[in-house]
Amino acid sequence: MLKNVIKHFKLITKHKFFVFKLSIRAGIPLRGLLHDLSKYSFIEFWESAKYYQGNHSPISACKKDKGYSEAWLHHKGRNKHHSEYWYDPDAPEPTPLIPYKYTVEMICDKLSASMVYNGKNFTNSSELEYWNKEKERIKINKNIEKLLDRVFLDISNDGINKVVTSKNLKKLYKEYCLNK
Repeated sequence: MLKNVIKHFKLITKHKFFVFKLSIRAGIPLRGLLHDLSKYSFIEFWESAKYYQGNHSPISACKKDKGYSEAWLHHKGRNKHHSEYWYDPDAPEPTPLIPYKYTVEMICDKLSASMVYNGKNFTNSSELEYWNKEKERIKINKNIEKLLDRVFLDISNDGINKVVTSKNLKKLYKEYCLNK
């Protein structure tokens, strides 16, 4: 278990560092600095260390074993960069528009997770491939979905450095989310 604790700590810290670097490029450094601090909380850290996988989320392994994950329930309720935070089936608008700073943090988070879990096999198309499967099973505002489609397609074609900039992400958010 101690080995998993160390490996999990390194993994989440590496992920957080990548998010921070991307967030600086995207013009939201504070969101990158504060990103996923709850992963270091007792409830999230210990369950994730117990189900540590190395190349994919321990949350999936925990759900497979227990049918649910306390770490995930805790995490999604405290981190506004997750679409699940914004989903409320009883609200007049079950999937509201996610504010800009959390949408951009979500982009940085998804890219970082793809980089960390894919390691040396990461390509500019990695997150697009994952996103095309993921979007079929999550509830998310349709304008945000279209924005993410565009961002990950653009990254696939043009690379992260060209797409993940404050100017470009503001332009795309305005185009997909504010002019509707």
